[in-house]
Amino acid sequence: MAKKTDNPDINAPDQEDGGIMTSEPLKRALGERYLTYALSTIMNRALPDARDGLKPVHRRILYAMRELKLDPKGRYRKSSKITGDVMGNYHPHGDAAIYDAMARLAQDFSVRYPLVDGQGNFGNIDGDNPAAARYTEARMTEIAVALMEGLSEDAVDFKDNYDGTLQEPVVMPARFPHLLANGSSGIAVGMATNIPPHNIGELCDAAIHLIRTPNARDETLAELVPGPDFPTGGVLVEPRENIVKAYACGKGSFRLRARWAVEELGRGQWQIVVTEIPYQVQKSKLIEKIAEIINLKKIPILADVRDESAEDIRLVLEPRAKTVDPQVLMETLFRQSDLETRFSMNMNVLIDGLVPQVSSLKEMLRAFIDHAREVLGRRTKFRLGKIEARLEVLGGYIIAFLNLDRVIEIIRYEDEPKAMLMVEFELSDVQAEAILNMRLRSLRKLEEMELKRERDALMVEQSELKDLLGDVMRQWARIIEQLREAKKQFGKAPNGTRRTELADAPDVEEVPIEAMIEKEAITVVCSKMGWIRAMKGHIALDSDMKFKDGDEGRFVFHAHTTDKLLLMAANGRFYTIVGNTLPGGRGMGEPVRLIVDLPNECDIVDLFLHEAGAELIVASSAGDGFVVAESEVLAQTRSGKQVLNVKGGVVARVCKRVVGDQVACVGINRKMLVFAVGDLPRLGRGKGVRLQKYADKDGELSDVKSFGLTEGLQWLDSGGRTRRVVELDEWRGKRAGAGRMAPRGFPRDNRFNM
Repeated sequence: MAKKTDNPDINAPDQEDGGIMTSEPLKRALGERYLTYALSTIMNRALPDARDGLKPVHRRILYAMRELKLDPKGRYRKSSKITGDVMGNYHPHGDAAIYDAMARLAQDFSVRYPLVDGQGNFGNIDGDNPAAARYTEARMTEIAVALMEGLSEDAVDFKDNYDGTLQEPVVMPARFPHLLANGSSGIAVGMATNIPPHNIGELCDAAIHLIRTPNARDETLAELVPGPDFPTGGVLVEPRENIVKAYACGKGSFRLRARWAVEELGRGQWQIVVTEIPYQVQKSKLIEKIAEIINLKKIPILADVRDESAEDIRLVLEPRAKTVDPQVLMETLFRQSDLETRFSMNMNVLIDGLVPQVSSLKEMLRAFIDHAREVLGRRTKFRLGKIEARLEVLGGYIIAFLNLDRVIEIIRYEDEPKAMLMVEFELSDVQAEAILNMRLRSLRKLEEMELKRERDALMVEQSELKDLLGDVMRQWARIIEQLREAKKQFGKAPNGTRRTELADAPDVEEVPIEAMIEKEAITVVCSKMGWIRAMKGHIALDSDMKFKDGDEGRFVFHAHTTDKLLLMAANGRFYTIVGNTLPGGRGMGEPVRLIVDLPNECDIVDLFLHEAGAELIVASSAGDGFVVAESEVLAQTRSGKQVLNVKGGVVARVCKRVVGDQVACVGINRKMLVFAVGDLPRLGRGKGVRLQKYADKDGELSDVKSFGLTEGLQWLDSGGRTRRVVELDEWRGKRAGAGRMAPRGFPRDNRFNM
């Protein structure tokens, strides 16, 4: 057994079965191991490198395809072969993860400039997954080749692969700002990145400007790169100042809308055609959402949606009537569907492949051009080395041609021709070896002229390259030239032109939902058990109506489909229901709890039509209440709006509209109190003040009624007759008083019933 130390902070090595065991505190052990995992996730998985814009898995996929010689004009290879090579040689992770990453690089709706040319089913904008790797084939695109240009010229460092048997590039040379061109997204431990794609031509212009003006302002760069350029197009309607601010700090969001147009059908009929949808929105789910909106009648002026897409997107939206305003319809759809989205930008990248940093547009372009200059210097030095080696060989060849007869004689008769050549003509080992390996067909006068011509050309190139290495301005000029070539190659139509339009959001005021509903007369019927329905037309309120067994009618009133209904529950919450959303009146209707989020244990206190400008008296069973404007109780969501605060067994008991200057309260003890409405406070939410006092601790408020003092207090007696009392001095008092016994003939249920 290993020894146990009394002090857990001491790492004491113990011997057990010939091995060494160490003990350390659990907190420290977990902390160190989790930190290692977090760093691995940040550096090797989630965040892209600012220099080439690639994550390790993407870099390894492209390098493996290069090793397989899958050039843009060459043949395709099975995706399973590519993923197998990547997994076996460079990326020891699951083949599914590798194939998913490769498939995304081939999707022209996911990346602005695809790096993989896929053949077969690589998924679609509807959200369908790619076919299995054994069914698809792939090769590189011209963009991918441009990213790796110079790999064989010592442009970047290489490192050992995971098992040390092969070498892989640490970073790609990259001829253009690829990170901003294609964007990137990823989630690490404690940090994330989400970079939108941009237009290559605009990025090259911005990089050139930054080279010429190192202290360029963020506003100027934002003029050259006016906004993201998403592969799916759309319309960017974010205000200009927000875009500039986002690029200056590296964080922000962009408001992106679908592109649409009105298509005339003749005879005044028309339809809306959506041809581009926001980035990262699945078309199938978008259509499902719009169909749900139509079924729930959230946008009554929208009649139907159809998908007529083939290779291009074509979503057809049919209005309910030709009198509908297309702009109003689309503005409403933008608010309620993914036809408008927000892209949250967080440009968190690895600077020099080591330091995670949220970078501005300027900092990311600076990281690229600094990398481009380093690549240019390394490629220049590599080329100089090749030229020097070739000039050495050419020098030997020329000496051989000038002394051809003697060279032939040495080769024919000397036992050690190489050593003899080196001594007699002062040749280097490389030159002597090259002469010995020379073919006989090269021994021509014409070949000698070619060698001298090649030597002169190489010496001119050598001089130019040395001048380039010694002059920083020439280096920047060469990088500008490369950027212009990249813009010319990849920034031209059709793929290089800007797809996302920049525009201002139209100034359209929000249209109330009732303005979009066709006004029709209905009769609202709600049973005692809470089943609600809307019968067409204004039928007689005393008509015989069917209800479920054991149920009966409670609320019956005339309304219109454009009206709003207010429902107060015993929990003190108000719920709003629009008339056109009520179920039809052919059956028994639906439980109101399916329309609003009314708890099962809560009874309905009242259900009535909303009247603009009206006021309500709300009160609890404890006798507390206040006056509230009806506009204050309108709810915007199914969950309702809390207005009257109740707790501890107290429930909301009364909700009555204010119709006069007096209030009459009656408790279950049959005592009545009358006082002025002005004695009640006007609140938006709260418990309120005491309306009536009860001597018994179990006393409760039964009913409240407002009325005009001149008209007197009225109620319905048990026989259905209207009774009225004008002289109310006996019951008048101050608010929170106990009151006096109700007048003779007052209903036994202690309610006014009208």
